[in-house]
Amino acid sequence: KQWYQRRVRGNKAFRVLGERIVEKSQGWIDGALPDELKGAVIELKAYFDESFGSYIRVDYGTGHEINFLAFCCCLFKIGYFSPSDYIPTVFFLFREYLVLMRKIQMWYRLEPAGSHGVWGLDDYQFLPFIFGSAQFLGNPIISPEQFVHPEIVAKYCEDYMFLECIKFINEVKTGPFAEHSNQLWSISGVATWTKVNGGLIKMYKAEVLAKHPVIQHFVFGSLLSFNPR
Repeated sequence: KQWYQRRVRGNKAFRVLGERIVEKSQGWIDGALPDELKGAVIELKAYFDESFGSYIRVDYGTGHEINFLAFCCCLFKIGYFSPSDYIPTVFFLFREYLVLMRKIQMWYRLEPAGSHGVWGLDDYQFLPFIFGSAQFLGNPIISPEQFVHPEIVAKYCEDYMFLECIKFINEVKTGPFAEHSNQLWSISGVATWTKVNGGLIKMYKAEVLAKHPVIQHFVFGSLLSFNPR
């Protein structure tokens, strides 16, 4: 936290942050793992280091977001997390990562990766909308059409990840929501959260996982193998 609070204007400051992360991350991960799991440090570090953006291009997008997801997945694969940790991983660990990334994005004025954030729903992120829409499954209080209503966002944003994302968008963008967040505006017209969630998963597979510009830098190893098993 103290590194991004020392920010000065310009790209150089973010590159310094990146250098610190790459320099320190192995020690952080090694210190958190028990001895029997330390063999996974190198692969975990590869995903962790790529989770915060490109320190060369000074941008951030879904290709970096997926690396943090991979980092979390690997923690499950090595047995550091158990199935009982699924929900806390999303709504605590991933949410804390999301909050940190919003601060970094704003503090360093990171560019959206790709063509002006074309592969993210809010310029930068995609996954919190999948997780957040899943949180609404079976919810009788808020329908998809209501998430664009400012009063609903203000009342429930601390309880629902999806609405927290909308709140952030409203804070950093100006003008009609339908114009600056057209894809999300279209989603508000879907009848149920089940359809929203299923549609976002399909969209993620097609527009993120299947897009070479997004996935070209993703690394594979023994924990996340390129070969299907």
